[in-house]
Amino acid sequence: MGDDSHSWTAAPAAAERARSVLAAAWSCSVTAEGTREELVGAHSVDEDGRVLVDVPEDSALLAAAICAPRGEPSAVLEFADVAPVPVRNRIRARLWLAGWFAVEGGRLAFTPTRVVLRQPSGSVVVDLAEFAAAVPDPLTTAEARLLTHLADCHADAVERLTRLVDSDSLHGAVRVQPLAVDRHGLTLRIERVRAHGDVRLAFHAPADDVAQLTERMHVLLGQAAASCPRALQRQRTDGDG
Repeated sequence: MGDDSHSWTAAPAAAERARSVLAAAWSCSVTAEGTREELVGAHSVDEDGRVLVDVPEDSALLAAAICAPRGEPSAVLEFADVAPVPVRNRIRARLWLAGWFAVEGGRLAFTPTRVVLRQPSGSVVVDLAEFAAAVPDPLTTAEARLLTHLADCHADAVERLTRLVDSDSLHGAVRVQPLAVDRHGLTLRIERVRAHGDVRLAFHAPADDVAQLTERMHVLLGQAAASCPRALQRQRTDGDG
């Protein structure tokens, strides 16, 4: 399956996107001293982007933190941003934090020394000062609920929004799903028989809460209503998945 390349307008900055991935993640993978552990529901995040991890006393991570020289990179944390709506290639982004652990108050505090964000558009090294100063998108914690509701209860609205998409991007489309939403806009995943592409619908102004998001969505739907209808292709060939 291939991917189409589309320009993203009014998109979050890399540091904001990285902090949003970090804020939304429920699990992470930790590699330290040759060991790898999968942690679920065991971490939280400080305002400055430090990751606080609760681990059992016999954890290899705890031993690695105690033995490693302070301040030297000793671990890598990996977070995956998974689309809440079932689509092809559900991993929307991956975030890697390299840095070191310190024992604080019975848990591990991870200070990043390198932050790498990988999105479909490519990988970028996030400036540490910008990462520490950034805040997650205000819709981060509500995004999964908002997108699943849109996909499950308002499929007609999603299809109506395709009137705002360039006709070339809709060529051969068999399904359109909401992929992501943030304060800057809504992203649609356009699936074809053996390929897919993403299209960004930017809001006319940032949305800082769900009420403002509702207004922004109504504006997009109003713009779509004033546009010419574009029927999606519904034929599917044998072997389409």
